[in-house]
Amino acid sequence: MIKSEALIYQDPASGNIFEGVICWNEGLAGQKPGILVSHTFKGQSDFEIGRARELAKLGYVAFALDMYGKGKRATVLEEADALMKPFLDNRGLLLNNILLALDTLKKHPDVDETKVGGIGFCFGGKCMLDLARSSAEIGGVVSFHGIYDKPGMEHQGDIKASVLVLHGWEDPLADPESTVALGHELTERNADWQILAFGHTGHAFTNPAAKFPEKGMYYKETSNRRAWQAMINFFEEIFGRI
Repeated sequence: MIKSEALIYQDPASGNIFEGVICWNEGLAGQKPGILVSHTFKGQSDFEIGRARELAKLGYVAFALDMYGKGKRATVLEEADALMKPFLDNRGLLLNNILLALDTLKKHPDVDETKVGGIGFCFGGKCMLDLARSSAEIGGVVSFHGIYDKPGMEHQGDIKASVLVLHGWEDPLADPESTVALGHELTERNADWQILAFGHTGHAFTNPAAKFPEKGMYYKETSNRRAWQAMINFFEEIFGRI
């Protein structure tokens, strides 16, 4: 049976309180690999919690994290832009909050702290890529229709995480030039990386609620299904079958 419960955690430096949702299969004994699930610019929602539950069905302990803080969720685009802006202006803050979530997941008693990964959607994809760029101790990260710009921080050394980028070729927020630039960046940092691009696919292709084709943002069932399967294969390669 899949269980879900709220998980409250705190940043010891700032005192800020966060509220994520952790999901696991209570029928599986012992510690299991943990997977972060990083949200879009609207903040944690039923979409990310649903993906965490799907990961739990696969045998992972999945943590739908909270980048913004307890109770900070957007209902309209203007609110979402305002919540995200501080993290675009200060990528150090973004990295701090994603590392805090990673540490919280590793400390969970059902998680094997030597086997952790992460996935993210849109803004969450940016978070996952910045986590990898920091050379964090994490097995692998997956970006679903993420944003690829460099954080402007002086990260050095090899990227330790394997990286899977799942990309809509017609994504207006991540054009082909930025996608190629990301490939060069990951190569220069000696990362184990893959970029899988889906044709005739725009931004937000995993979200059935995305219905703005005139803005290049729309759900694409085939790309969503293929991307999720690619993620499954990716984590099975890293962590083995559960």
